[in-house]
Amino acid sequence: MELPCRRFGRTNLKMPVLSLGGMRFQKSWDELKFSEISRKEQNKVENILNLANKFGFNHIETAKYYGTSEIQLGMGFKSIEKIPKIIQTKIPPNRDPKLFEAELLKSFEKLQVKKIDLLAIHGINTPEHLHQAVKNGGCIDILKKFQQENLIGYIGFSTHGELSLIEKAITTNLFDYINLHWYFINQTNSKLIELARKYDLGVFIISPTDKGGHLHTPSTKILELCNPLHPIVFNDLFCLRNKNVHTISVGIAKEQDFNLHLEAVSLLSESDHYIPKILNRLKEESINSLGIEWYKSWDKNLPNWKNTPGGINIPVLLWLANLIDSFDLEEFAKSRYQLLGNGSHWFPGNNANLLDVNVCESQLLKVLESHIKPKKVIKKLRVLKDKFGDKSLSRLSKN
Repeated sequence: MELPCRRFGRTNLKMPVLSLGGMRFQKSWDELKFSEISRKEQNKVENILNLANKFGFNHIETAKYYGTSEIQLGMGFKSIEKIPKIIQTKIPPNRDPKLFEAELLKSFEKLQVKKIDLLAIHGINTPEHLHQAVKNGGCIDILKKFQQENLIGYIGFSTHGELSLIEKAITTNLFDYINLHWYFINQTNSKLIELARKYDLGVFIISPTDKGGHLHTPSTKILELCNPLHPIVFNDLFCLRNKNVHTISVGIAKEQDFNLHLEAVSLLSESDHYIPKILNRLKEESINSLGIEWYKSWDKNLPNWKNTPGGINIPVLLWLANLIDSFDLEEFAKSRYQLLGNGSHWFPGNNANLLDVNVCESQLLKVLESHIKPKKVIKKLRVLKDKFGDKSLSRLSKN
């Protein structure tokens, strides 16, 4: 089977519209020796690689931070019939270029490849990360040296950063592609996709199924609203209707996880028949659930978490509350709520657990004085705290 391909920006690579994400079918989020991985666990990786090849996935992406992923893929490449044409891994930025280079060499060793086609700096999430990447003698200069030796193809970056930071990174014109979060429930980065087009960057959408609302375990309500499509199929088509998006990540945990994504590709030419109707239905439900005033203005004049008592990330928390009220995405909201305050720069700011403990209502009212409904905001924060405030989560990766 051949997947449709799109030109991946200035790289000119023929990129399949679906990419195999290497995050979820490895044994462990801890770095282990290969001897600690059972034959059964390695067979799972190799079976998925063979299926991916059968289905036309010729791009795979992984990262140093994905536990045993690199080492298992490297061993898998030796056993499968055909390795992917395009291999991508990601290395975190480092203030010490020598340490960054050492991590890069370790990825080559684990993957057991002579060339890495796409190398992303993983997690340019803060101004400091961007500085570490682009400064003279920094991470990009190391990567350029490897490029000159034909060990690396193209240089990109992945990010959970704020819009202004990502814009700054794109406009350095030092990157060939970007790994970006953008999908139906989170369209904040829409203007960045257009900016990437202007700079001719490849655009790779990361984690549309998981970060796009835990669509692998959808709520009954979102299933009904997306009918006749499964929410995964809807979300894939939503992303791929944008011709400036070149590929989306398919996070495979088990062999059957390919099916819905392949269904989406089979319907790509019919997306204009399905997607506008479903979008209208989702919009109507949001307006009915939230009220038209809140729907239009909830995100206006909200304080940045850095300027909020207790570092409470009010914009993200209200977004989660809206997803619960509109689409019953409670499990997704719970996981994101519990990551706030525990996910470092990947999920910045805090949840509402400090409200009525170290942060009082009057403090929040002061920073919310320009918002349409300050007291409603605080009420929604209290509801989230009551629902989810007893526990915390850490990122799967410990980094």
